[in-house]
Amino acid sequence: MFLKRGEYNFPLDEQKKWAFTPIAKVGDKVEAASWLGEVDENHQPHKIMVPFVFEGTYTVKSIAKAGEYTINETMAVLTDAEGNDHNVTMVQKWPVKKAILAYREKPRPFKLLETGVRTIDTANPLCEGGTGFIPGPFGTGKTVLQHAISKQAEADIVIIAACGERANEVVETFTEFPELDDPHTGRKLMERTIIIANTSNMPVATREASVYTSMTIAEYYRSMGLRVLLMADSTSRWAQALREMSNRLEELPGQDAFPMDLSAIIGAFYARAGYVYLNNGATGSVTFLGTVSPAGGNLKEPVTEGTKKVARCFYALEQARADRKRYPAVNPIDSYSKYVEYPEFEEYISQLIDKDWLPMVNDMKTYLQRGKEIQEQINILGDDGVPVDYHEAFWKAEVIDFVILQQDAFDKIDAVCPLERQQYMLRMVMDICKHDYDFDNFLDVTDYFKRVINYCKQMNYCEFHSPEFEEYKKKLDELLAEKQIKK
Repeated sequence: MFLKRGEYNFPLDEQKKWAFTPIAKVGDKVEAASWLGEVDENHQPHKIMVPFVFEGTYTVKSIAKAGEYTINETMAVLTDAEGNDHNVTMVQKWPVKKAILAYREKPRPFKLLETGVRTIDTANPLCEGGTGFIPGPFGTGKTVLQHAISKQAEADIVIIAACGERANEVVETFTEFPELDDPHTGRKLMERTIIIANTSNMPVATREASVYTSMTIAEYYRSMGLRVLLMADSTSRWAQALREMSNRLEELPGQDAFPMDLSAIIGAFYARAGYVYLNNGATGSVTFLGTVSPAGGNLKEPVTEGTKKVARCFYALEQARADRKRYPAVNPIDSYSKYVEYPEFEEYISQLIDKDWLPMVNDMKTYLQRGKEIQEQINILGDDGVPVDYHEAFWKAEVIDFVILQQDAFDKIDAVCPLERQQYMLRMVMDICKHDYDFDNFLDVTDYFKRVINYCKQMNYCEFHSPEFEEYKKKLDELLAEKQIKK
């Protein structure tokens, strides 16, 4: 269905009746975003709140009884400090470019957002209420990674903003999500998913409208005390729309003809995400994860650089890894998470997992860095040109890559890796890496570690601690005992 120019449709169903349950009582003192009652929306508690535009404190004069009502019926009458009465319905109206600030406090994010993707949860964790972005050239798996996160992440509401996206990818979401079972609720994933569909054949101005609308909806649900995950694909096309509108308005162009204030626009948008304490003491969060599609994979262009300044997590998708079918194609060395530097996150993760978790992850990255350096030397000098222990160090990095970083999004078991399993597998792999081995030549090293990788990969495809899983673990232990040097 296409709307003709100048045609407006009201976005809500004015005839449908909702089962309302009151929360507030007559005489209660309320303010903007205070909960008056709730209705059931797709098995989610949808709060009916004091309008965000209200300022100051109000007194509840009357509240509707439990029953079924349409969205335009009066749910409550509020009296302001001057004695004026205000009727409140279920409808909220708010300008999308203005942030909703109806909360008490907005601390730095510190709670891990479990996504089930090992290269994120283990290597570069994303926090609940945090921000991250995924840059990478076309065909490196940005959309697949976003879809995997949206299916598995610990969130109450998932919002997908398709900003200037190809129509086939939007249609794929529409057809795939209604068929998927939500691992958290056991119902269909579509019931807690909101899709803002803005395809590449639509006018450029709608791209800006789509990202701001999706963020405002996310803030709206955050005010209900829900955890919201917002995925935008792709913010580069939003920036291209800003460039086109800026040029038509004859504004002074910046680098690559983007607006001069592009960095400030991106920064202000990302700042709207966050973990908040609401006025009633409840918590809510908006976690924002956007993709960037730099032209030619150039990570130095203005959109990527501007996003890098404000996003706390950076997941660099690499063409070389995608070409070698190492998915997710996230470069483990170039990517980072600044949340691991926060003392509050260190304290949280040490209680959730263990005090030695972050040091162990840093050791893992050291092995990967060492493996990359040795691979470059082998490429220049040849296999015979470097010592055997160099080959051993390189293959230890390969074990980490194949077992921890790579993940099969199309396998029923490996697609989602719970934190307990990630912890077990990382400890096992790091134990393999910390041992020394007895090899005669580089061919022995290659053959041996390929067998090690095979057993570990088979464990990834088995149910955790199942008989099959334990059988492969036993075979792996026997293989390791053959070559490990006893300390």
